[in-house]
Amino acid sequence: MAADLGELLVPYMPTIRVPKTGDRVFKSECAFSFDSPESEGGLYVCMNTFLGFGREHVERHYRKTGQSVYMHLKRHVKEKATGAAGGAIPRRRNGKVFLDLELNRDFNGEDYEYEDEVKLVIFPDHFEIPLPNIEELPALVTIACDAVLNAPSAYKKQELESWDEEIQVSRHARSLRQLDNGVRIPPSGWKCQKCEMRENLWLNLTDGAVLCGKWFFDGSGGNGHALDHYKETKYPLAVKLDTITPDGADVYSFEEEEAVLDPHISEHLSHFGIDMLQMQKRTENGHHTDNNSRPRVSEWEVIQESGMKLKAVFGSGYTGIKNLGNSCYLGTVLQVLFSIPDFQRMYVGNLQRIFDYSPLDPSQDFATQMAKLGHGLLSGQYSKPPMKSELIEQVMKEEYKHQQKGVSPRMLKALVSRGHPEFSSNRQQDAHEFFLHILNVVERNSAGSENPSDVFRFLVEERVQCCQTRRVRYTQRVDYCIQLPAPIEAATNREELLAYEAKRRDAEENTRAPPEPVRARIPFTACLQAFTEPENVPDFWSSALQAKSAGIKTSRFASFPEYLVLQIKKFTFGVDWVPKKLDLAIDVPDFLDLSRLRATGLQASEEELPDLMPPIVLPEDTRDNSMGSMDSPEIDEAAVMQLAEMGFPLEACRKAVYYTGNMGPEMAFNWIIAHMEEPDFAEPLTLPSMMDPGPSTSDSPMGATLLGNSPPEESIAILTSMGFPRAHSIQALKATNNNLERALDWIFTHPEEEESDALSDMADTEPNGNAFSNANSHSDSTLSPDRDASGPRVKDGPGRYELFAFISHMGASTMSGHYVCHIKKEGRWVIYNDHKVCLSERPPKDLGYIYFYHRLSSS
Repeated sequence: MAADLGELLVPYMPTIRVPKTGDRVFKSECAFSFDSPESEGGLYVCMNTFLGFGREHVERHYRKTGQSVYMHLKRHVKEKATGAAGGAIPRRRNGKVFLDLELNRDFNGEDYEYEDEVKLVIFPDHFEIPLPNIEELPALVTIACDAVLNAPSAYKKQELESWDEEIQVSRHARSLRQLDNGVRIPPSGWKCQKCEMRENLWLNLTDGAVLCGKWFFDGSGGNGHALDHYKETKYPLAVKLDTITPDGADVYSFEEEEAVLDPHISEHLSHFGIDMLQMQKRTENGHHTDNNSRPRVSEWEVIQESGMKLKAVFGSGYTGIKNLGNSCYLGTVLQVLFSIPDFQRMYVGNLQRIFDYSPLDPSQDFATQMAKLGHGLLSGQYSKPPMKSELIEQVMKEEYKHQQKGVSPRMLKALVSRGHPEFSSNRQQDAHEFFLHILNVVERNSAGSENPSDVFRFLVEERVQCCQTRRVRYTQRVDYCIQLPAPIEAATNREELLAYEAKRRDAEENTRAPPEPVRARIPFTACLQAFTEPENVPDFWSSALQAKSAGIKTSRFASFPEYLVLQIKKFTFGVDWVPKKLDLAIDVPDFLDLSRLRATGLQASEEELPDLMPPIVLPEDTRDNSMGSMDSPEIDEAAVMQLAEMGFPLEACRKAVYYTGNMGPEMAFNWIIAHMEEPDFAEPLTLPSMMDPGPSTSDSPMGATLLGNSPPEESIAILTSMGFPRAHSIQALKATNNNLERALDWIFTHPEEEESDALSDMADTEPNGNAFSNANSHSDSTLSPDRDASGPRVKDGPGRYELFAFISHMGASTMSGHYVCHIKKEGRWVIYNDHKVCLSERPPKDLGYIYFYHRLSSS
């Protein structure tokens, strides 16, 4: 028999691998479904790729890859017979088989016993070889099987990595010198001390200087002033300001040139007035809970509808999502998304096509994992009611233990959070931030196909007025969510709040117990009014005055989305940097009409501000050097190298930095994009003579781009031979300075638009909020004249909506607490609290955090 098995496996030996360090072994869940070893058909693990597949999907993998040998894992679970010892250790027949395998059901191990069964299966004949079978199998096969069985599951390995990243403690942390210079950092309003950047700001932990970080190729980042400061001062450590949480912060060591840990970060931050000691929290039952939880008790009870006998519901659309430990922010957002027909149609409606065309490793494919989760939530396969016999037995025992298991989003979470410093961790996160993040991922993975996030996208018209000249400028930007202020001063119980505040201060001064907190009740109309009121524009530069001036901005809807998302701005920072959640209730309406907030564009009585940019101010030494030594102008070589590393010609980078006055790589990058089609783009920098100080039109940073500069015909032929349209190939080559490799990437990230697309269905902006040309029409979205027509679409329509879902948060901070969501289905409100799904008796619509409305038909 041993010889027979050996001969049987000989043809497959080259395909059988032993897992190496770094290999992920998926032995607890199918890549296409939520089947596990506990499922009826068990789980098949490929002995070459170590991916797991349920019975329904293993044939697909075999046909696609030709891999024939799989390890079949099956766990048999049954309840102990009546009279069994309550505290007995569960019996295992093969105790070593599923070491490190996580149970997929929430049961008490003392009430159940299970048996593990494992065997090799050879496709396509389904020939089975029971394991262990050491004597009869070739040594390589035995070693491979043992390694698979003893390898940690991919999920457990990922969790360990998310908690224990390879970031080392900085050698400067313990002995860091901090200057006693009186610097105190406010909780908001930061900007770089050397430029106007307000993002990617870093606080130097020695002297408290707030400076911008390095610039990145995608246009984000800063001008590198934090690094320049280190070069001047040699102060080594800096912390990124917007990453400070109760758990720590992102710290970078310029001297060590890497991200580091600072065990004394709390002490170092307190030197500048940032108090982290009061921000600590503990973890309880998988949810982060606040130390001072007494004021939040009623909120937890009301939002979760505690104390009510909620009726569990089962079936399609009523499947819960397991909490992986502070992952409720993800679960609530995904529940809402998959209640929207566009997401259902995109991922579940195309399920078979997505699965059939998935890559060899479907665990790393976004569409596959979204389809997998969508099918899990909507099929009803993982949300089945108990059998009648089970119910009768439970009634006889006077207990009701049956709950749906829900589905685990581990594979999708690992994929969408990869590389993200917050979502890849096991800490609690802001559901609103994750909502925007997942939409961004959907956008990136929908190039050339239907984009379900189109339903959220809309245009905001911003009207900025110079207070001195009264002239105006209209711009538009794309957005996905409206953030509504919560004006406490508009509370209907203002007197009660003032009385509570007085009692609280008196109790604090006299060291007495604080009074019972009072929740502010704010009308929704007051929140909407606060959103529409004019706001001051910081550092406004008036092109009419060509100087800084006072400016005010108002915002209106240039288009209305199909699904409107409203976020209540409940969270803020105190002056001591302690995150605070405003305790308030808002009478959010079931029906909403925003038609009066439709933008109207430039009016006949208004005069536009001139279309001028602020002047580029050259430093004195740069101007002196440029006039005194025309052959060797002062050029920021660091900025030149940053641009050159992106693939642009070195001389073009030097010209870009020179003609933008050494103002940083971002401005130089914009110059390159505007001038890359010019014939002398890559020619060496030639300066004008003293008699002609103005640069020629082609060299001017504001000069017009030459048209009709066709790329080389051979490059066009290469791209068209790959099947790409000629016009699209030319466009790609022009956008990438005739670089074939970059042009190919450009084509895949800029799918060709159908010429028949209506102009009113297009919007030429990026999700990051870049402004574009003004639209005089109040309902048609427009395109910027200087960009192509491949911008994101908007689905405009009437501004009348009905509430269909809301996400609520319990706790004092987005970094702690718990999220649940309520969704209206079949005319009933349903509460989704992790894996538990029940009919809602009293949906707490006034305590929500994020609200979702769908557009009402015009009829």
